[in-house]
Amino acid sequence: MSAAAGITDLRCAGTRLPLPGTWDGGVSFHDVVVARLRDDTGAEGTGFSWTPRVGASAVRALLEDECADVLRGAGTHPEVVWETLYARLHEAGPGGIAAMAQAAVDIGLWDLRARESGTGLVEALGRRRNVVPAYASGVNLDYDLDELCAQVSRWVEAGHTAVKIKIGSAELDRDLERVAAVRELIGPHAKLMVDANQRWDVPTASRAINALERFDPYWIEEPLPADDLAGHVRLRSTTRVPFAVGENLRTVRQFRDMLAAGVCDIAQPNVVRVGGITPFLRIAHLAAAYDVPVAPHLLPEMSAQLALCVPVVSMVEAIDRASLQELGGLAEPSGVSVDASGARAHTGPGHGLVFDV
Repeated sequence: MSAAAGITDLRCAGTRLPLPGTWDGGVSFHDVVVARLRDDTGAEGTGFSWTPRVGASAVRALLEDECADVLRGAGTHPEVVWETLYARLHEAGPGGIAAMAQAAVDIGLWDLRARESGTGLVEALGRRRNVVPAYASGVNLDYDLDELCAQVSRWVEAGHTAVKIKIGSAELDRDLERVAAVRELIGPHAKLMVDANQRWDVPTASRAINALERFDPYWIEEPLPADDLAGHVRLRSTTRVPFAVGENLRTVRQFRDMLAAGVCDIAQPNVVRVGGITPFLRIAHLAAAYDVPVAPHLLPEMSAQLALCVPVVSMVEAIDRASLQELGGLAEPSGVSVDASGARAHTGPGHGLVFDV
């Protein structure tokens, strides 16, 4: 690694990736903000931020208006720069848009470090395994029963033995009918995860989870608003089903509090929402101290690489037709694959993500 004084250039570009179908709640596209960093030796690294529908222009403004000046002379060590940027962007609030802007810089610096060492990102971080199990997932609460069963049947035909569906309908009977149908399709031994996407309050969640328990859910994801620590503690006393939380937690301290309270059985950090690879790894090591596995949220091309490096891992999410590659966001194959056989990564130098923008 060269002893560069710091980043001399930060260039941003944005791209909008239409989804093949509208997700629950009317989400029809994902936005990606790409940050290209250059140090004073001329070496380059590419980072990115990502968001469904909301916030991309604010992320780009923070990168261009606030981050660029801080980066000059701050060095290129990802963890050191992350702390420097955090001290500056914290004025805009920890987490949220500020963290998403930091993520683009942090991912870019890790890409730069791996490229300069001539290795893939996984090797730069420390490969612990060559493959991680994957599960099929879809945003399908708005699907009717026939559409849902067709989607799950396609996953089963592709060889998946672990699937996740959305729940949280206005009527519990609708959820029960759908989960029963999916359990019948996948069989008694396949893993079935259910995701409520923060739609319930404590009594509703307790009633629903107890009714769903007979279908042997492998985990219940986001049964309550993500930041309701006290609610999760109350809910824990009413059910034995493991809780998967974290896709909407934004800081290491939020994960710490959930883990310490015993309500995070599977940790699901999203590498962009938590502020990049640096805090993602801190969360993963913290979770390992509680013997809690990590199941990264979305972004399979990046999540797979991180899952290969964390101390304790669960599964990688193979989101249905919504990877960066499938949405047309990448100019060339990344070297990452996530399918029924598992998640693997063998990239060229860096993280292998070449954006088409």
